[in-house]
Amino acid sequence: MAGSSFPHAALMPPSLIGLIQVLLSAVAFGTMAILARFAYADGTTTTTLLLLRFVIAGLVLLPWVALQRLPWPTGRALLALIVMGAVGYAGMSACYFNALNHASAGTVALLLYLYPVLVLLLSMLLGERLTSLRLIALLLALSGLAVTIGLEFSARPLGLLLGVGAALIYSCYILIGSRFTAGTHPLAATCVVILSAAASYVLQSTWQGWGPPHSARGWLAIVMMALICTVAAVALFLNGLEKIGATRASLVSTVEPVVTLLLAWGLLGEPIGLSQALGGLLILGAVLLVSREADPKRTELTELHD
Repeated sequence: MAGSSFPHAALMPPSLIGLIQVLLSAVAFGTMAILARFAYADGTTTTTLLLLRFVIAGLVLLPWVALQRLPWPTGRALLALIVMGAVGYAGMSACYFNALNHASAGTVALLLYLYPVLVLLLSMLLGERLTSLRLIALLLALSGLAVTIGLEFSARPLGLLLGVGAALIYSCYILIGSRFTAGTHPLAATCVVILSAAASYVLQSTWQGWGPPHSARGWLAIVMMALICTVAAVALFLNGLEKIGATRASLVSTVEPVVTLLLAWGLLGEPIGLSQALGGLLILGAVLLVSREADPKRTELTELHD
């Protein structure tokens, strides 16, 4: 019955389906910053925005994981995931979404995408060898960072600092996860991370206060962030990853900041400046080089981007 309704989809090879799924995931993640801007314009605060995003996403993921009877992480892996969510992912999200108040959405998205190269740099500090490909990637990324920061006159220094901080925290998140969560199901692990981040923001909101959107437009933006840019994006990425592997998934995911740049230009009226064009090309070039040797475990952990 389903096959007769979608005959062309039934004939599509799994690799093409996986490619489309990862691409749609990147588009969903790339929309996150735009929806955040809409929510901010409607009066919500960063703490409330992230609290609602994580609570809604967690309430959807929890029964989903339970219905599939996926094994929950235990022991050291569970503790690592709780810390990754409550400290690492919550901290990275705070940097990223606060950066949107001080710099353009496109610039913040590009700075976050320094994380694959930062993971590489931190890995080498922990003992991994330096190859010529890795050296070229590092030089490209540093050049892209210098161009983006040096020519981005419209951004406040705090916005640039928070954007780089988000990338650095996320790099540590990935390295910790790849070392301490081996053997855990990625969807169950994601659920623990999101619920832990939600708990962190519940605590923060007790002293920072409650600042919800003023109208249905802001609420819709936050719900879409939770359901489309988080839950659906994670599900698409993980399903696509199984079909096309870590290397190709990493390569396809590099369209995410490009999506943010284009949407910010089309929907928010943010100009695509010289710094974003040159810096973005250098940073994405570095990411493409790093993606050629993508680690499957580390790629699984990148299903949460911002």
